[in-house]
Amino acid sequence: MRFLIISLLMMSFLASSCKKDLLSWKQIEKIDLGPGTERLNEILFLNDSIGIVAGGERFTKGLILLSTDTGRTWSQPAYANPGKGLYGISLTSDNRLYIAGFDGKLLRSDDWGQNWSLYQSHYLPLKDVYFFTRDRGIVVGGVSFDQGFYAETNATGNAHPYDSSGFELNNIEMADPSSGYIACYGGILGTTDSGRHWAFQNAKNDNFTSVCILDKNEAWACGYNGSIVHTTDGGENWEQLRNGNDVTLPAYRLHDILFTDPLHGYAVGEKGIVIVSDDGGHHWMEFEKFTGQTLRSISKASDGSLFICGDNLTLFRVWPAFLP
Repeated sequence: MRFLIISLLMMSFLASSCKKDLLSWKQIEKIDLGPGTERLNEILFLNDSIGIVAGGERFTKGLILLSTDTGRTWSQPAYANPGKGLYGISLTSDNRLYIAGFDGKLLRSDDWGQNWSLYQSHYLPLKDVYFFTRDRGIVVGGVSFDQGFYAETNATGNAHPYDSSGFELNNIEMADPSSGYIACYGGILGTTDSGRHWAFQNAKNDNFTSVCILDKNEAWACGYNGSIVHTTDGGENWEQLRNGNDVTLPAYRLHDILFTDPLHGYAVGEKGIVIVSDDGGHHWMEFEKFTGQTLRSISKASDGSLFICGDNLTLFRVWPAFLP
């Protein structure tokens, strides 16, 4: 009987915790890209006017979308279809663009995304790319959680022999030319020598899917199981702000995280979830859903609006009601 009472109390607590008020959006704009099943994997605004989306179908089709008017309209630029899905986007300091795709596809643009050249790297499931210089980059990827790799590459996809790992590598971000992170299954890797060596940091217990870097010292990362971690000392220490394994918290499957300043952050994920924090990530609130699709990437435009993309050609532009 005592066990039953405790169980009922726990169920009552969980039920009441689900009956929470949801935040409203000031404005929601659905961007109609026509019918299709393509997945939009990453969106990135490069400056005040230009935005890029990378996506497609993993085994059959790549898709690039370009906006030159702060996201008001989108179109496909000139590119050869790589025949595989596209994932991570990288912009170099001299404004050269790269996109990494499945089966080692690497695309490059020298004119702000108007035209793209296609190159073949190792036939590996690339998930992200970062270029340190005009001719030196790193590609990362993997499949099924327990298979991963990273490799150096040049501007035409000629990669060095790759290093394999027993865990999937999902996202690479750099704070400066020397220091950065890789979000991966089971933890976060860090480098202080421009990606020549990587070591595990003390973030753990999730499949980390995305890192957002604010400056050299401060960054956040989210995990597929809903964990969110934060560093203020360049990755020396990571504080767990949200435990995705805590059964008293709502269950989220998170794919991307974005902080626009030290206080205000967003994370997006499966079943149309968008959560927000106004205290640096210590507490999170849920927005009303505007779609049931999986959301995979979020980017802020120069006018303060947020662009969120995901499965089945999902692309929305939203304005939060109470945050800058």
